[in-house]
Amino acid sequence: MKQYTLDWTRYEELARQAVAEGVVLVKNEQKTLPLQPETKLAVFGRSQFHYYKSGTGSGGMVNVGHVTTPLEALRERPDIHINESLYATYEEWVKENPFDQGVGWAGEPWSQQEMDVTDELVEQAAQKSDVALIMIGRTAGEDRDNTADPGSYLLTDIEHAMIERVTKRFDKTVVVLNVGNIIDMKWANEPSAILYAWQGGMEGGKGLVDVLVGDVSPSGKLTDTIARSIEDYPSTKNFGHADKGIYQEDIYVGYRYFETFAKDDVLYPFGFGLSYTTFNTKVKRTAEVDGVLTVEVEVTNTGECDGKEVVQLYVEKPQGKLGNPLRSLVAFEKTLLLEPGEQQTLSFNVHMTDFASYDDSGVTGHESSFVLEAGTYRLYAGTDVRSATFALEVEQQEQRVLETLSENMAPVLPFERMKPIQGERGLEVGYESTPLRAVDVETRYLEERPETRPFTDDQGIKLSDVYHGKASLDAFLDQLTDEDLAAIVRGQGMNSPRVTPGTAAAFGGVSDRLNELGIPAACCADGPSGIRMDIGTKAFALPNGTLLASTFNVDLVEDLFEMTGLEMRKNRVDTLLGPGMNIHRNPLNGRNFEYFSEDPHVTGKMAVAQLNGMHRVGVTGTLKHFSANNQEAHRHDIDSVVSERALREIYLKGFEMAVKEGRASSIMTTYGAVNGIWTAGLYDQNTRILRDEWGFDGIVMTDWWAKVNFREDESANRQNTAAMVRSQNDLYMVVDRPDLNSFEDNTMASLEEGVVTRGELLRSARNICAFILKSPAMERLLGIHDGSVEVLGFEDETNQQDAFELDYQHLENGEHVDLSGIDTSTGNTHVFAISVDQTGTYDITLTARSNAGELAQMPVTLFANNIPGATFTFNGTDGEWVTQTKQVFFLNQHNYLQLYFALSGLEVKDVSFKLADEFSMKNG
Repeated sequence: MKQYTLDWTRYEELARQAVAEGVVLVKNEQKTLPLQPETKLAVFGRSQFHYYKSGTGSGGMVNVGHVTTPLEALRERPDIHINESLYATYEEWVKENPFDQGVGWAGEPWSQQEMDVTDELVEQAAQKSDVALIMIGRTAGEDRDNTADPGSYLLTDIEHAMIERVTKRFDKTVVVLNVGNIIDMKWANEPSAILYAWQGGMEGGKGLVDVLVGDVSPSGKLTDTIARSIEDYPSTKNFGHADKGIYQEDIYVGYRYFETFAKDDVLYPFGFGLSYTTFNTKVKRTAEVDGVLTVEVEVTNTGECDGKEVVQLYVEKPQGKLGNPLRSLVAFEKTLLLEPGEQQTLSFNVHMTDFASYDDSGVTGHESSFVLEAGTYRLYAGTDVRSATFALEVEQQEQRVLETLSENMAPVLPFERMKPIQGERGLEVGYESTPLRAVDVETRYLEERPETRPFTDDQGIKLSDVYHGKASLDAFLDQLTDEDLAAIVRGQGMNSPRVTPGTAAAFGGVSDRLNELGIPAACCADGPSGIRMDIGTKAFALPNGTLLASTFNVDLVEDLFEMTGLEMRKNRVDTLLGPGMNIHRNPLNGRNFEYFSEDPHVTGKMAVAQLNGMHRVGVTGTLKHFSANNQEAHRHDIDSVVSERALREIYLKGFEMAVKEGRASSIMTTYGAVNGIWTAGLYDQNTRILRDEWGFDGIVMTDWWAKVNFREDESANRQNTAAMVRSQNDLYMVVDRPDLNSFEDNTMASLEEGVVTRGELLRSARNICAFILKSPAMERLLGIHDGSVEVLGFEDETNQQDAFELDYQHLENGEHVDLSGIDTSTGNTHVFAISVDQTGTYDITLTARSNAGELAQMPVTLFANNIPGATFTFNGTDGEWVTQTKQVFFLNQHNYLQLYFALSGLEVKDVSFKLADEFSMKNG
């Protein structure tokens, strides 16, 4: 039996290194950083007391034992002396102005109230300190975007006044931005140093301080363009609407827009980041052989300390008939750690085929094709998009068609999209009509439907027989009844009792009948920032997606996610719901912290690295959110109106790389629509592009409680699983009882009406079982691996409390325990004890209400005698009292119970206990 060992110390080291390599130094005048030994440091800002390890929502709900803040890490440095008087002033103020956790899902404010810093306080601090450090904190997350307001994208008046007063009195001031997204930086001329620290997970404080004190020279690079104003981003005017998001900027996202049309609007360019040392980059050799372009770049450390540098390769395509950005990233690589005077040569081999553009209009004479238009293709090499200099050019003598495809996911709503036009001073913004859908997608779909095979009844074939090559998967699946097939396309959750307690869902063997056929239940868990377990189980909180991408170090990210893969095995999680890989179309997207970049190449490479790391130990990730999930507000209703070209070159590109290069086997669709059809039922996306073109052979799941429709002229709803199955989105996430159709979906009714066929259900069942056959869940079922992982350097903590001096409330059958008035804030636990007359299985009914939104997830886990018994996951109820009932087995007459609240926003009334099945030695 294969042995797995997770070295927790190594895990911490890799995360700490990732933080140190991912923070981005964007300004460093007067050699403000690194902090010199014996520095007397004055720390301003309430964020020194609350470090944001991640953003909010499912991607941030990781239970950790401890998060090391930057202030704690600074205090551990004996040669850095914190101004204790200033610290005490903040400490007292924070006691009187406690942290506001908000209420419920997406209820936390994106920033906290800041202390008003007076001139007198700054003067007192300056008299005793050499350097000032100002901490600015922001969070954001799922279901709610940032806004272009103070306290979100903008600084508050108090924050700006603090920076202004401190920088006037201190010669050296460092502003540290503990944020998930880039923010407005009109104030950047005031401090002498600025560092984007992002959100670094549980090791964030340590990794950041490694950079602040100079143990590590910063090498992080911006994965987004920082413009002078939010209005400068071309997507802003079409961002945040309730019904439609018009992608008028088309392929001109981020630096593709600014470098083509608006260089003067850029404050910090894409790929930019400073170091404590200096580097010289020189193109040493170029060549072109059979369409492969080779560029060798020599990097020399010309400074006074060790450091790493990132070399980036950009292509300038001819404008041709299609029009193109002046720069597009095609490759990047990070050096090893170079000592002063040391050199390293980085070699890039780029295929001309990587330069193709997608013609969705037929203007080149080849509609729905990737083409290389005739003209000059130039490569530029450098350390950011703006500083990259000419390296090589190749003349494409004739237009070349690389791949002929077909129309898919085309828009139906007319709109004008951006296209360059030649002006007096170069390229200017012009517009053209966007090509619209020309095919009848319904007719085409009906022509491509899979054949239906008949039900064979039980042939005695188990899934293990398929695993061992004794029977084909199709022969196994033909034994499934229509009811079995309807059940298997339903995922169970959240907190399914069939898999690891507290996780997001189970899929596959989600009924007793499916279990009898030998199908185990596979487990998936949130998410991109670490494993979320709503029963309070501790996990490793990872640096956020933007920080990891800012490392530009794919090897490091791969090594880190091998550790995450081992942690998944430890917790019996088969697929992590991540990486998140949507494009940073606009800085206001609340979920940008989970995602990587405004650039699809960086996005794809980082996703591939994460998958490769997890695949080393036999687990995987679920790519999300497929596709064009670039706005959180109104996310379950928004229709992304976008051209085929922008989809192919920007919004689908990273997913394509993850499928083809990273061997992705699990994908999650979005809540919203692309060009009128909700992605959970978008056949063009989920079958024609993903599977038929890219060769994907894994599973596709919905986002949790997603809506689905068949056509753009009908509304979407959460029961339309027929449209989901037809599109080859295999799993509806999630329902409580898949075997009983507790969500009342239309699968069986649609099967009887011929709207969906048995062949289509078999197709999804095949995808699901094929995934499970390669999963750790199958290994555990067959005894190939028992699921155990040896963990070194970590003692598993419990979130339980000892039952000292508790009164046991004796309950008659059906009685309730009053819970009114208890504290249900995030992470709180309520302890009580009961005694019952009979042991056995009890129906436990919890009554609660919430004013949160309908998609909010507020889990409450009941622990019985320190064992997780059941998790109740409530959504918003419009303030109405609702009940949920779960079953828990009590072996003892006296029972010590705890309710653990994973997220605030819920008011509970009472909990009742009714015997459902008495236990005795006869039936036990």
